[in-house]
Amino acid sequence: MRSETASTVSSRGVYKFPVERKAMAVYDDHQSSSYDVEHCGWSNLPEDDFIQHEDLPYYIGEFVWTGFDYLGEPTPYYTNWPSHSSLFGIIDLAGIPKDRYYLYRSHWNKAEKTLHILPHWTWPGREDEVTPVFVYTNYPSAELFINGKSQGKRTKDLSIELDSSYTEAAQKSFERQKRYRLMWMDTKYEPGTLKVVAYDKDGNAIAEEEVHTAGKPHHIELSVDRTNLTADGKDLSFINVRVADKNGNLCPDATNQIKFNVRGMGTYKAAANGNPASLESFQAPQMKLFSGQLTAIVQTEETPGTIYFEASSPGVKSAKIELISR
Repeated sequence: MRSETASTVSSRGVYKFPVERKAMAVYDDHQSSSYDVEHCGWSNLPEDDFIQHEDLPYYIGEFVWTGFDYLGEPTPYYTNWPSHSSLFGIIDLAGIPKDRYYLYRSHWNKAEKTLHILPHWTWPGREDEVTPVFVYTNYPSAELFINGKSQGKRTKDLSIELDSSYTEAAQKSFERQKRYRLMWMDTKYEPGTLKVVAYDKDGNAIAEEEVHTAGKPHHIELSVDRTNLTADGKDLSFINVRVADKNGNLCPDATNQIKFNVRGMGTYKAAANGNPASLESFQAPQMKLFSGQLTAIVQTEETPGTIYFEASSPGVKSAKIELISR
């Protein structure tokens, strides 16, 4: 058993090119790549632990550093203000899963379907440039399509061995990653649709997912963890706020300032967007989106009734949701 494993760093929805394994990489935007190939000088990537779980008989598990991002220790941005939040988390400071969440889920949870595509597919200005595509899945193989054209089938390479997969050359070519992720390293960006079809061990197509190039920001979408709350003055509801195009595709580069308005038997409590370099107040009733999303929190009062939550921003259609406090 090991503790504080991985210490991989990433920022939700932020991708860096070219896609290379790096230690202590810093950028002008104070973020780390969500391709999940960057780590600290003393740490590693998730697969460096996965392969030990499976190949070493005395290795029974791990405690990953960390499940969630937290305030402080903005490694590798030690002295780079305004960085003030960690980037280690599998889930960001707003409680929103990063891509890495699905990599861990694909390894740890074999019972539920995991089929996750990254990166997003909205890259104006990257047309015809190499833009690798990764798929995190608990299925053994998958085929990738860009606008209906097959980019080939990939299968997890279970022949990768522990001892021979950690040389400098093996790390550079992502040898251990080939055992746990499906990667198309030479794909080129063209606007449209990414589609992945997963296959079971017998070669049967069993699941598929799509990612679409987003258009202009059109409207706000709200989703809530639950709509029925307890009227005790303490219960909280966590509301995901995102901006989408007219077809409902997340706008991954949207940074709209969202204003919150809460009426009825509840109050606005806080918000977070997961940006480790954002200095916006958690308590103020407005916040900018980060990679198109944020989380707002509403708190009940002691009197039962309806809570009305509205999110608005200039230039896009606002959204409302009703919660019941009993």
